Amino acid sequence: MCHLAEVSRAGYYRDLARHEPDAAEMAERSAIQEIVLAHHRRYGYRRVTAELRRRGMLVNHKRVLRLMRTDNLLAVRFRKFILTTDSQHDFSVYVNLAARLKLTGIDQLWVADITYIQLRAEFVYLAVVMDRFSRKVVGWALDRTLAARLVVSALERAIEQRQPPPGVVHHSDQGVQYACREYAELLQTRQLVPSMSRPANPYDNAACESFMKTLKQEEIYCHQYRDFEELSAHVEEFIETYYNRQRLHSALGYRTPEEFEAEQAAVATCCQADRGATVSYFRSPTTAAPAPGSTS
Repeated sequence: MCHLAEVSRAGYYRDLARHEPDAAEMAERSAIQEIVLAHHRRYGYRRVTAELRRRGMLVNHKRVLRLMRTDNLLAVRFRKFILTTDSQHDFSVYVNLAARLKLTGIDQLWVADITYIQLRAEFVYLAVVMDRFSRKVVGWALDRTLAARLVVSALERAIEQRQPPPGVVHHSDQGVQYACREYAELLQTRQLVPSMSRPANPYDNAACESFMKTLKQEEIYCHQYRDFEELSAHVEEFIETYYNRQRLHSALGYRTPEEFEAEQAAVATCCQADRGATVSYFRSPTTAAPAPGSTS
Protein backbone atom coordinates (compact mmCIF):
# COMPACT_ATOMS: atom_id res chain seq x y z
CA MET A 1 0.00 0.00 0.00
CA CYS A 2 2.84 2.39 0.80
CA HIS A 3 4.46 1.58 -2.54
CA LEU A 4 1.25 2.14 -4.50
CA ALA A 5 0.50 5.40 -2.67
CA GLU A 6 4.12 6.50 -3.03
CA VAL A 7 4.59 7.26 0.68
CA SER A 8 7.24 6.01 3.07
CA ARG A 9 6.46 3.39 5.67
CA ALA A 10 7.74 5.68 8.46
CA GLY A 11 5.47 8.48 7.29
CA TYR A 12 2.48 6.14 7.27
CA TYR A 13 3.08 5.00 10.85
CA ARG A 14 3.66 8.57 12.06
CA ASP A 15 0.31 9.61 10.60
CA LEU A 16 -1.38 6.55 12.11
CA ALA A 17 -0.01 7.42 15.57
CA ARG A 18 -1.40 10.95 15.31
CA HIS A 19 -4.93 9.77 14.54
CA GLU A 20 -5.25 6.44 16.35
CA PRO A 21 -4.98 6.52 20.20
CA ASP A 22 -2.88 3.81 21.74
CA ALA A 23 -4.17 1.19 24.17
CA ALA A 24 -2.97 3.12 27.22
CA GLU A 25 -4.86 6.25 26.22
CA MET A 26 -8.00 4.25 25.50
CA ALA A 27 -7.77 2.69 28.97
CA GLU A 28 -7.35 6.13 30.53
CA ARG A 29 -10.29 7.57 28.63
CA SER A 30 -12.45 4.61 29.58
CA ALA A 31 -11.55 4.99 33.26
CA ILE A 32 -12.15 8.75 33.14
CA GLN A 33 -15.60 8.27 31.61
CA GLU A 34 -16.45 5.64 34.21
CA ILE A 35 -15.44 7.96 37.08
CA VAL A 36 -17.20 11.01 35.68
CA LEU A 37 -20.46 9.15 35.04
CA ALA A 38 -20.34 7.37 38.40
CA HIS A 39 -20.17 10.76 40.12
CA HIS A 40 -22.83 12.33 37.86
CA ARG A 41 -20.35 14.82 36.38
CA ARG A 42 -19.65 16.31 39.80
CA TYR A 43 -15.91 15.63 39.62
CA GLY A 44 -13.49 18.07 38.04
CA TYR A 45 -10.18 17.03 36.53
CA ARG A 46 -8.28 17.24 39.84
CA ARG A 47 -10.52 14.74 41.63
CA VAL A 48 -10.62 12.51 38.55
CA THR A 49 -6.82 12.54 38.56
CA ALA A 50 -6.77 11.63 42.26
CA GLU A 51 -9.21 8.78 41.69
CA LEU A 52 -7.14 7.44 38.77
CA ARG A 53 -4.05 7.43 40.99
CA ARG A 54 -5.97 5.59 43.71
CA ARG A 55 -6.62 2.94 41.05
CA GLY A 56 -2.91 2.68 40.30
CA MET A 57 -2.87 4.69 37.07
CA LEU A 58 0.00 7.19 36.91
CA VAL A 59 -1.34 10.11 34.91
CA ASN A 60 -0.70 13.85 34.85
CA HIS A 61 -3.56 16.20 35.72
CA LYS A 62 -2.96 18.21 32.54
CA ARG A 63 -3.45 15.08 30.46
CA VAL A 64 -6.67 14.29 32.33
CA LEU A 65 -7.93 17.83 31.69
CA ARG A 66 -7.17 17.51 27.98
CA LEU A 67 -8.95 14.15 27.68
CA MET A 68 -11.97 15.39 29.65
CA ARG A 69 -12.21 18.49 27.48
CA THR A 70 -11.92 16.39 24.31
CA ASP A 71 -14.69 14.03 25.46
CA ASN A 72 -16.88 16.87 26.81
CA LEU A 73 -16.70 15.51 30.36
CA LEU A 74 -15.79 18.64 32.30
CA ALA A 75 -17.75 19.15 35.52
CA VAL A 76 -21.05 21.00 35.34
CA ARG A 77 -20.96 24.48 36.93
CA PHE A 78 -23.89 26.83 37.32
CA ARG A 79 -24.83 29.90 39.30
CA LYS A 80 -22.90 31.53 42.10
CA PHE A 81 -23.70 30.73 45.72
CA ILE A 82 -25.82 33.45 47.40
CA LEU A 83 -25.37 34.21 51.11
CA THR A 84 -28.42 35.16 53.18
CA THR A 85 -28.00 35.94 56.90
CA ASP A 86 -30.25 38.00 59.16
CA SER A 87 -27.93 39.38 61.85
CA GLN A 88 -30.14 42.35 62.79
CA HIS A 89 -31.37 41.20 66.20
CA ASP A 90 -31.03 41.94 69.91
CA PHE A 91 -29.78 38.52 71.04
CA SER A 92 -26.31 37.95 72.46
CA VAL A 93 -23.44 37.25 70.10
CA TYR A 94 -20.26 35.39 70.99
CA VAL A 95 -16.55 35.81 70.41
CA ASN A 96 -14.97 33.99 67.46
CA LEU A 97 -13.17 31.02 69.02
CA ALA A 98 -12.88 29.01 65.81
CA ALA A 99 -10.21 31.31 64.37
CA ARG A 100 -7.95 30.55 67.36
CA LEU A 101 -8.34 26.78 67.48
CA LYS A 102 -5.69 24.36 66.25
CA LEU A 103 -7.57 21.11 65.75
CA THR A 104 -6.10 17.70 66.47
CA GLY A 105 -9.13 15.44 66.08
CA ILE A 106 -12.85 15.12 65.49
CA ASP A 107 -15.57 16.58 67.73
CA GLN A 108 -13.49 19.58 68.73
CA LEU A 109 -15.07 22.16 66.42
CA TRP A 110 -18.46 22.00 64.72
CA VAL A 111 -19.48 24.59 62.12
CA ALA A 112 -23.06 25.33 61.12
CA ASP A 113 -24.80 27.24 58.36
CA ILE A 114 -28.12 27.70 56.50
CA THR A 115 -28.88 27.96 52.79
CA TYR A 116 -32.04 28.23 50.70
CA ILE A 117 -33.19 25.98 47.87
CA GLN A 118 -35.73 27.09 45.25
CA LEU A 119 -38.38 24.63 44.15
CA ARG A 120 -40.94 25.24 41.42
CA ALA A 121 -43.54 26.77 43.73
CA GLU A 122 -41.72 27.56 46.99
CA PHE A 123 -38.45 28.18 48.80
CA VAL A 124 -37.19 25.67 51.36
CA TYR A 125 -34.23 25.90 53.72
CA LEU A 126 -31.39 23.55 54.64
CA ALA A 127 -29.36 23.72 57.86
CA VAL A 128 -26.19 21.67 58.30
CA VAL A 129 -23.70 20.95 61.09
CA MET A 130 -20.22 19.86 60.00
CA ASP A 131 -17.19 18.56 61.86
CA ARG A 132 -14.50 21.04 60.90
CA PHE A 133 -11.62 18.59 61.29
CA SER A 134 -12.94 15.84 59.01
CA ARG A 135 -15.38 17.92 56.90
CA LYS A 136 -18.05 15.31 57.60
CA VAL A 137 -21.65 16.53 57.76
CA VAL A 138 -22.83 15.21 61.13
CA GLY A 139 -26.28 16.80 61.21
CA TRP A 140 -28.74 18.39 58.80
CA ALA A 141 -32.38 19.39 58.54
CA LEU A 142 -34.67 20.55 55.74
CA ASP A 143 -37.75 22.70 56.36
CA ARG A 144 -40.13 25.13 54.71
CA THR A 145 -39.45 27.80 57.31
CA LEU A 146 -36.48 29.70 58.69
CA ALA A 147 -37.77 29.39 62.24
CA ALA A 148 -35.48 28.20 65.04
CA ARG A 149 -36.79 24.63 64.72
CA LEU A 150 -34.75 24.26 61.50
CA VAL A 151 -31.33 24.74 63.11
CA VAL A 152 -32.41 23.04 66.34
CA SER A 153 -33.36 19.90 64.38
CA ALA A 154 -29.99 19.86 62.61
CA LEU A 155 -28.09 20.23 65.89
CA GLU A 156 -30.17 17.58 67.65
CA ARG A 157 -29.45 15.19 64.78
CA ALA A 158 -25.72 15.88 65.09
CA ILE A 159 -25.79 15.34 68.85
CA GLU A 160 -27.70 12.08 68.49
CA GLN A 161 -25.26 10.78 65.88
CA ARG A 162 -21.98 11.85 67.50
CA GLN A 163 -22.71 12.06 71.25
CA PRO A 164 -20.11 14.84 71.62
CA PRO A 165 -18.11 15.30 74.83
CA PRO A 166 -18.48 18.53 76.82
CA GLY A 167 -16.51 21.48 75.46
CA VAL A 168 -17.02 21.06 71.73
CA VAL A 169 -16.92 24.51 70.11
CA HIS A 170 -19.98 25.26 67.96
CA HIS A 171 -19.30 27.96 65.36
CA SER A 172 -21.87 29.76 63.22
CA ASP A 173 -22.66 33.17 61.79
CA GLN A 174 -24.55 35.81 63.77
CA GLY A 175 -27.92 34.91 62.24
CA VAL A 176 -30.96 35.21 64.46
CA GLN A 177 -31.61 31.44 64.27
CA TYR A 178 -28.26 30.68 65.94
CA ALA A 179 -28.48 33.52 68.45
CA CYS A 180 -32.05 32.90 69.63
CA ARG A 181 -32.84 31.71 73.15
CA GLU A 182 -33.99 28.21 72.10
CA TYR A 183 -30.73 27.45 70.31
CA ALA A 184 -28.56 28.97 73.05
CA GLU A 185 -30.32 26.84 75.66
CA LEU A 186 -29.67 23.67 73.64
CA LEU A 187 -25.97 24.54 73.39
CA GLN A 188 -25.82 25.18 77.12
CA THR A 189 -27.70 21.98 77.99
CA ARG A 190 -25.32 19.83 75.92
CA GLN A 191 -22.26 21.79 77.16
CA LEU A 192 -21.30 23.02 73.70
CA VAL A 193 -19.29 26.26 73.58
CA PRO A 194 -20.80 28.90 71.25
CA SER A 195 -18.64 30.81 68.76
CA MET A 196 -19.70 33.23 66.03
CA SER A 197 -18.19 34.80 62.93
CA ARG A 198 -17.54 38.49 62.57
CA PRO A 199 -20.35 40.49 60.95
CA ALA A 200 -20.52 40.23 57.14
CA ASN A 201 -17.45 37.98 57.00
CA PRO A 202 -18.27 34.58 55.42
CA TYR A 203 -14.58 33.59 55.42
CA ASP A 204 -14.78 32.89 59.17
CA ASN A 205 -17.04 29.94 58.31
CA ALA A 206 -15.39 29.01 55.04
CA ALA A 207 -15.61 25.22 55.45
CA CYS A 208 -19.39 25.23 55.78
CA GLU A 209 -19.74 27.82 53.02
CA SER A 210 -17.66 25.57 50.78
CA PHE A 211 -19.94 22.62 51.47
CA MET A 212 -23.01 24.67 50.60
CA LYS A 213 -21.41 25.68 47.31
CA THR A 214 -20.58 22.04 46.55
CA LEU A 215 -24.13 20.95 47.34
CA LYS A 216 -25.62 23.61 45.09
CA GLN A 217 -23.29 23.00 42.14
CA GLU A 218 -23.11 19.22 42.26
CA GLU A 219 -26.68 18.37 43.27
CA ILE A 220 -29.26 21.16 43.45
CA TYR A 221 -28.54 22.96 40.17
CA CYS A 222 -28.33 19.66 38.28
CA HIS A 223 -31.90 18.56 38.98
CA GLN A 224 -35.51 19.73 38.83
CA TYR A 225 -37.37 18.48 41.91
CA ARG A 226 -41.11 17.84 41.82
CA ASP A 227 -41.77 18.57 45.47
CA PHE A 228 -40.33 18.82 48.97
CA GLU A 229 -40.28 15.05 49.49
CA GLU A 230 -38.23 14.40 46.34
CA LEU A 231 -35.75 17.11 47.30
CA SER A 232 -35.41 15.67 50.80
CA ALA A 233 -34.61 12.21 49.41
CA HIS A 234 -31.96 13.63 47.05
CA VAL A 235 -30.35 15.76 49.77
CA GLU A 236 -30.19 12.76 52.10
CA GLU A 237 -28.57 10.62 49.40
CA PHE A 238 -26.05 13.34 48.55
CA ILE A 239 -25.00 14.01 52.14
CA GLU A 240 -25.17 10.60 53.79
CA THR A 241 -24.11 8.37 50.91
CA TYR A 242 -22.16 10.47 48.45
CA TYR A 243 -20.48 13.41 50.24
CA ASN A 244 -19.57 11.66 53.50
CA ARG A 245 -18.63 8.27 52.05
CA GLN A 246 -17.71 8.53 48.35
CA ARG A 247 -16.61 12.04 47.35
CA LEU A 248 -12.87 12.69 47.56
CA HIS A 249 -12.04 15.88 49.46
CA SER A 250 -8.98 17.85 48.37
CA ALA A 251 -8.42 19.28 51.87
CA LEU A 252 -8.23 15.71 53.24
CA GLY A 253 -5.56 14.55 50.82
CA TYR A 254 -8.21 13.31 48.38
CA ARG A 255 -9.86 11.00 50.90
CA THR A 256 -13.50 10.82 51.89
CA PRO A 257 -14.54 12.16 55.32
CA GLU A 258 -15.34 8.60 56.42
CA GLU A 259 -11.90 7.36 55.36
CA PHE A 260 -10.20 10.32 57.02
CA GLU A 261 -11.98 9.77 60.34
CA ALA A 262 -11.20 6.05 60.25
CA GLU A 263 -7.51 6.73 59.64
CA GLN A 264 -7.39 9.31 62.42
CA ALA A 265 -9.08 6.88 64.83
CA ALA A 266 -6.53 4.19 63.95
CA VAL A 267 -3.64 6.59 64.53
CA ALA A 268 -5.09 7.71 67.88
CA THR A 269 -5.53 4.08 68.97
CA CYS A 270 -1.99 3.17 67.89
CA CYS A 271 -0.43 6.12 69.67
CA GLN A 272 -2.85 5.88 72.62
CA ALA A 273 -3.16 9.66 72.50
CA ASP A 274 -6.25 11.81 72.65
CA ARG A 275 -4.98 15.38 72.45
CA GLY A 276 -7.49 18.15 72.66
CA ALA A 277 -7.61 21.22 70.47
CA THR A 278 -5.21 24.00 71.41
CA VAL A 279 -5.99 27.70 71.48
CA SER A 280 -3.61 30.36 70.17
CA TYR A 281 -3.77 33.94 71.40
CA PHE A 282 -2.70 37.02 69.47
CA ARG A 283 0.20 38.97 70.95
CA SER A 284 0.25 42.72 70.63
CA PRO A 285 3.02 43.81 68.22
CA THR A 286 3.99 46.60 70.62
CA THR A 287 4.76 44.15 73.43
CA ALA A 288 8.40 43.21 73.43
CA ALA A 289 9.41 39.68 74.37
CA PRO A 290 11.38 39.37 77.66
CA ALA A 291 15.09 38.85 77.39
CA PRO A 292 16.47 35.37 78.10
CA GLY A 293 16.96 34.83 81.82
CA SER A 294 14.89 37.86 82.85
CA THR A 295 11.92 37.68 85.18
CA SER A 296 8.64 39.57 85.00
